Order: sequence, then structure tokens, then C-alpha cells
Amino acid sequence: MDRNTKRTEELRAIIKSHRRWDVIFGLAGLASIALAILTLVALFVEMVIDGAPRITSEFFTSFPSRRAGQAGILSAWVGSFFVMIVTALFAIPVGIASAIYLEEYARKNWFTDVIEINISNLAGVPSIVYGLLALGLFVYTFGFGQSILSAGLTLALLILPIVIVTTREALRAIPQTVREGAYACGATKWQVVSDHLVPYGMPGILTGVIIGLSRAIGETAPIITIGALTFIAFLPPMPFTGETPAGLFDWLFSPFTVMPIQIFNWTSRPDPAFHANAAAASLVLVFLTVGMNALAIWLRYRLRKNIKW
Repeated sequence: MDRNTKRTEELRAIIKSHRRWDVIFGLAGLASIALAILTLVALFVEMVIDGAPRITSEFFTSFPSRRAGQAGILSAWVGSFFVMIVTALFAIPVGIASAIYLEEYARKNWFTDVIEINISNLAGVPSIVYGLLALGLFVYTFGFGQSILSAGLTLALLILPIVIVTTREALRAIPQTVREGAYACGATKWQVVSDHLVPYGMPGILTGVIIGLSRAIGETAPIITIGALTFIAFLPPMPFTGETPAGLFDWLFSPFTVMPIQIFNWTSRPDPAFHANAAAASLVLVFLTVGMNALAIWLRYRLRKNIKW
């Protein structure tokens, strides 16, 4: 009896000691999170204080200038808009189609295992590697030059693994009974995919697509690598406009700049007024990114409410 009592006391002492370490670890984790959040908040507040006075209608409708007070982001946000159009047009259909093929059509063997491993690895490859790949492939080999098309395809390659992985996860989350029920009613594989799997998986698919695009809009390294301009005072040619009417796709091969490069250009200058412009442009980019992520969350919530298994 004494031995059992002694053993019980030892166990209680061990448990008490472990609980103490749990509390210490929890407090250390909380302090780390608080430090990270406070640092982020401090940087964001400083950016708002410096950049908010510069956010006016003229800031969005003016070209970059050597004079900080007259400089704007017109060419930068227009360039970002066109680049994101090319990125979305390539990455979304190719990524979703690839995910559907790998998940629903491809046979499970060593070859598909290798493809899946490579896709997962590509999601973690540094973005500068994609820029070097695009420089050799799109700029020089295919002859697209330092254009919107090259930039859009580069960012599409960058987010393609994200779209594929999130689409596959969305399809895997659909219960197997949905597939079996459709096949039992005589549906073909394509009918199962198009009428059941894609509609039911759309919340997860859209979330992955928007998150991928929100990452792409803030990328700088691959865009610099393929030769985006740091100063540009003109817009891509609009189709069927100008003295010599531009063609329907001439804008694809136009020189360009994007928001991150414009910010980089202003922050590299010694004049504090340009730093205020960079803070204002960064604030716009932050709100665009946060807005896209908020849209992804809202779409996922809204679409999932309408799904009835």
C-alpha cells in the first residue's frame, strides 16, 4: 500500500511538472504571436500614415513622373490588370483540367506518382526559378519578348501547382457515394465530373484559384527577371484604337510594368516623397490582396451553404 501511494505521488509530481512546461510553452507561443502581430500592425500603421495622404484620384490616373508629387500608378495598375488576365486565362482552365485528369481519369501507377510528387514540389519552388525558366522559354525560345504575354504565362506557371493541388483536394472532399450514385443511374464518367464533382467542388476550386491569383499579383522577382520596365509612361494599345488601329491582340506583346515593380522603383530612390508614393502603392496592393482573399472566403462560405449531400 505504501509502495502504491509513493508511486501515485511520483506520477502526480511528473504530471504537475509537465503541466508547468505546457503553461510555459503556451505563454512563449502567445508571446511570439503577439510580437509578430504587433510588428505587422506597426508596419501597416506606418504605411497608412505615410501613404494615405497620397491616395487620390490623380494618383490612380497619372503616369509615373520624375516629380514625386505628380507621380501616379496608372501604368502599373493597368499593367497588373492585363497580366492577371493572361495569368487567369491560362492557369485556371489548365490547372483545373490537370487536376480532374489526375484525380478522376489517370491510372494510379508509378508514373502518376512521379507527376504528383513533382507538382507538390513545384508549389514550393522559389519564384525566381520560374522567372529564369520563363526568360529562356517565353522571352527567347518562343520569341514573346519582354511583354505582357510573357509575364502572364510566367505567373501562370507559378500558381499552376497551387490551382492543381487545391482542385484535387476539393474533388477528394466529395463523398465517394456521390460518384457511386451517379454511376448507378447510368451516368458516364464525364457526366459525373461535369454535373456532380465540379459543381460540388467549386467552393474549394474557387478558393484555390483566387488565393493563387492573389499571390501572383504581388510577385516581383519573376517579373523583373523577364525584363519588366521600372519606368513606363504609356499604356498597352487598346484594340482598334490609335492613328494606325491596333490589332485585337497587340496589347499582349506590349512592354509593361506592374505594381510591385513600381513600388520597388520608388523605394530605391533617396527622396522621401517617393517613399510616400511607395507606401501609397503598397497600401493599394495590400487592399487588393486582402480583398481577393476575403472574396475567396466569402465565395467558399456562400457556395458551401447551397451544397446538400
